[in-house]
Amino acid sequence: MLNSWDAARSAARRTGRMPRPGDPVVTHGLIGLCALVFVLGPVSGLNTAYGTGERLSAAQAEYFERWGVIPAELLSASPRAAPTPFTALFVHGSWLHLLGNMLFLYVFGTMAEERMGRVRYLVFYLCCGALALLGYAIANAESSQTLVGASGAISAVLGAFLRLFPRARVTSLFPFLFFLPLRFPAWVVLLFWFAVQWLAARSAPSGPGVAYLAHVIGFTLGFVLAWGCFRRPARVSSAPATATEGDSKP
Repeated sequence: MLNSWDAARSAARRTGRMPRPGDPVVTHGLIGLCALVFVLGPVSGLNTAYGTGERLSAAQAEYFERWGVIPAELLSASPRAAPTPFTALFVHGSWLHLLGNMLFLYVFGTMAEERMGRVRYLVFYLCCGALALLGYAIANAESSQTLVGASGAISAVLGAFLRLFPRARVTSLFPFLFFLPLRFPAWVVLLFWFAVQWLAARSAPSGPGVAYLAHVIGFTLGFVLAWGCFRRPARVSSAPATATEGDSKP
């Protein structure tokens, strides 16, 4: 997925709709922190201090249990589990998990941060992410499967982006369209994404697996909060025809 960040940003500045111009330091900081935690942890395979083979597998299991959300433990009011809805946001289960999440955060988080402001954006990201994980835990209260990842928080960013920039255009690759790069309004892409998550959450069996429900909760929270805090979406639809020059491949 691509986005016309530079063109949309310059167009928004011309219309006076972006209150906080500048580098998206919070988004970049979150990406850097998630990457650092992953590289230093046992899952990346780059830290030789965790050993190899069975020793590495044991370290990975202990790592997930220590920092991830375990629904049954969290809802038992265990003091050790209390901070895990926040710590789990910075833990990822694989390179693909990390890179996929960070790509979406980079594409949609930069503009959302400028529109919200850095402090409000950071609080929004952390709180929505934690609430999404908590909501998933409540729906799977007896599960002992560990849940990690920033997907709930990033889903909230997507929901906020839909409200803040509904007319921004993003270039997307859809498998059923033979992966042709096509440009669509953000609301088309994000509503399609939400529909896929919703259907997956309804059809997924209860218990462990991909936390589609956390995605749905996060997206809904993000959209509702952005709707309440920002009455008027940013007008980035006035970007000139040369907007495609701002596209950047992940």
